[in-house]
Amino acid sequence: MNKKFEYLFLIIPLLIIGFTFSNKKFSDPNKDKLLIEIVKYVVEKGHYNNIEINDDLSEKLYISFIDQLDSQKRFFLKSDIKIFEKYKYKLDDQIKNYDLSFFNLVFETIKTRFDEVQKYYDEIIKNPFDFKSKENLNLDFENKDYSKNKNEVKQRWRKQLKFSTLDIALLKLGDSLNFINDRVYNESLAIVKKNTEDFFEFYNDMDRDDWFSSYINSFLNQLDPHTFYFQPDDKERFDVNISGKFNGIGARLTKTEGTIKIVEIIIGGPIWKDKLLDVGDIILKVSQEDEEPVDVVGVKLDDAIKLIKGPAKSYVTLTVKKMDGSIKDVKIMRDVVELEEVYAKSTLINKENINYGYISLPKFYVDFSDYKNRNSAEDVKNHIIKLKNNGMQGLILDLRNNGGGSLQTVVDMTGLFIEKGPVVQVKSIGNRKQVLYDRNPEIVWDGPLVVLINEMSASASEILAAALQDYKRAVIIGSEKSFGKGTVQNIIDLNKFISNSDFDMGAIKITTDKFYRINGESVQLEGVKSDVVIPDSYMHIFNGERDEKNPLKWDKIDAAYFTAWNGFKNFSLITNNAQNRINSNNYLQLISKRADWIKEQRDNKLIPLNFSSYKNYIENNKERNKLFESLSEYSNDLNFKLLKSEKEFILSNKELLSNRNRWHKNLKKDIFISEGVNILEQIFSNKSSSEMILAIKE
Repeated sequence: MNKKFEYLFLIIPLLIIGFTFSNKKFSDPNKDKLLIEIVKYVVEKGHYNNIEINDDLSEKLYISFIDQLDSQKRFFLKSDIKIFEKYKYKLDDQIKNYDLSFFNLVFETIKTRFDEVQKYYDEIIKNPFDFKSKENLNLDFENKDYSKNKNEVKQRWRKQLKFSTLDIALLKLGDSLNFINDRVYNESLAIVKKNTEDFFEFYNDMDRDDWFSSYINSFLNQLDPHTFYFQPDDKERFDVNISGKFNGIGARLTKTEGTIKIVEIIIGGPIWKDKLLDVGDIILKVSQEDEEPVDVVGVKLDDAIKLIKGPAKSYVTLTVKKMDGSIKDVKIMRDVVELEEVYAKSTLINKENINYGYISLPKFYVDFSDYKNRNSAEDVKNHIIKLKNNGMQGLILDLRNNGGGSLQTVVDMTGLFIEKGPVVQVKSIGNRKQVLYDRNPEIVWDGPLVVLINEMSASASEILAAALQDYKRAVIIGSEKSFGKGTVQNIIDLNKFISNSDFDMGAIKITTDKFYRINGESVQLEGVKSDVVIPDSYMHIFNGERDEKNPLKWDKIDAAYFTAWNGFKNFSLITNNAQNRINSNNYLQLISKRADWIKEQRDNKLIPLNFSSYKNYIENNKERNKLFESLSEYSNDLNFKLLKSEKEFILSNKELLSNRNRWHKNLKKDIFISEGVNILEQIFSNKSSSEMILAIKE
């Protein structure tokens, strides 16, 4: 078996790999059966764990698929479930025999129930809601049973729609009124109707392939949380997500009320540069060069996007309806559009006339077609150089909410901070172990370093944080631990397994390896534990990989040989002092209390639908929330400044300056950054004192 790996780590999408099996040909003419055959073959040969397709897997697949389609139990009837249950322990055999009986049954049933619910919706909306009646909405979907009959389904939808109307009405009323008048009711109901009809429109746009991919993923999710099937369009979105760029016009679109609307214009894209379109414009038709226009009103959003996107330097003409009602044809030359929110960005922090650097890294991005074109490691290196040119005395690298990315960029990025040595260990099928090294002795930054993490820092983020922690090269601060995803996925093009076919089979992201810290421990489930823990408002809500179903187990292997960094003095003293300061911080103690309250709110599953009761419920919450109002008033004592190299360019562009000012304003509200600077101050102070003592001795 020949393997050529290009590693990628993300929470969802996670990794990419070239993965070649023997040349087996599949000849089943039915696409869905063919897809099951290929997927089954790939996971049996390539998944990290040995796969047993048996009754136990069948039961889990059954539960998962039904839950995916109707997790809130608003469509299926009890009688439907009774019919479905005949297949609960037969799905393993159906997968082995490429039998679609169960899927076909469930698919036809959900479509029927969905059509019925749309009719109920029309009936429900016509009758005004009675907000004086005493009833509740039960949000405990997990323990709720399915409806006994269609009337019960209708009542569940009535309560849901009533709650939405009541909630919006009270947002409009505030504390001003004690009843819902006709004006407020009609305005609130109009919003509910639009949201609900958008929901129905989304579901109506789903075709059989969309539903079948859910079935395939219900099967794959029984193997582990990160093995996943991509439809062809999903694979394209994954590529954009990991590279941060695509060929197109530079707009984000949505579908509402049957029309395709522009909701954002991407800075730097073709229509932004030439000011061709505006937010709110509705796209009516799309035409390629020398071709007749295609009407996109009522068309599925993904299909409209396919028509609009195209190769760089090609032309597309859009017929748009402007906000003033006028209709215009706009010819646009497509180009490469870069999503700046994906890329690293930096700023200078000044405190008491000392400069520190801050780099935000949303993901470990890479263009696999040209690694040197743009990747996160090279970008971070360039940011460090620019920050050093601005007199940086310490650096904060922010990995919060960074779900991962390219492994090669992790290795290269770690090398920016260490002389050379192992970065991560990878164990493959058959217990084969590989140690990945930074072999470049160049250190781009050898000064004080703090890394910020939270519960959503995953995979590649955990590799970097763990390596810098094991080397004692950085102080890791943030949530108690990171996400805890210690597995490696590869993306396999399923079209490699067929020939002479017009089918595009998509791709599969499959778990093939586990990665380990250089100290030998896995981050799987356990995550990277912060050296200094800072409470956050959602620390009781997310539990990372432990919240996932069917995660791989934690284990450990032998440590790699490495030499710890000796550049920091009194590491334990610095982290202990920081933790004591944080534990005694009144603001952070209040955040801990707010986290407890948020958990309490989440655990409440019963919502009153009587106006007076719900108003009391909301007012009680407001009263509780007043305890935490001071949290929004927090502002740190840091000054954020533009770098010398970018100042003239940003100041000359109104939108870029506005975005940067908005970012700096958010950073001023961030206590994690403030604590990071406090630690940098202490490291810098200790380092300066040590250098002074050494100079006196000499």
